[in-house]
Amino acid sequence: MGAGGWPARQALAAALLAACAAGAPAQSVERGRQLYETRCGACHSVDANRVGPMHQGVLGRRAGSVPGFDYSPALAHAGFRWDRARLLAWLTDPEALVPGQKMGYRLEQAQDREDVVAYLATLK
Repeated sequence: MGAGGWPARQALAAALLAACAAGAPAQSVERGRQLYETRCGACHSVDANRVGPMHQGVLGRRAGSVPGFDYSPALAHAGFRWDRARLLAWLTDPEALVPGQKMGYRLEQAQDREDVVAYLATLK
């Protein structure tokens, strides 16, 4: 086979996959903290309920279970625990994850969501 044949295409595909994997942005806890403070902090805090519930210990917590916070019936009865995948889905489109919930905000950029979730995972 010539220079543009199957083995060359396989090598190119392998190189592209390796480049994509190497170039994939890693989660940044510090960037996530900064995004949290600028994009989420108007309604949420780490250790106090505001317009939204506090986020200390959110990863692994049952949805709709922070004491003293007035959840929508939809979120109070969501019946799941917050894991990384659900937090990413929530920040992508809360209404798609839990129809009838009250949060009207989302993070448009996937990297922003990844970084905020990486930060939230540190809030033990």
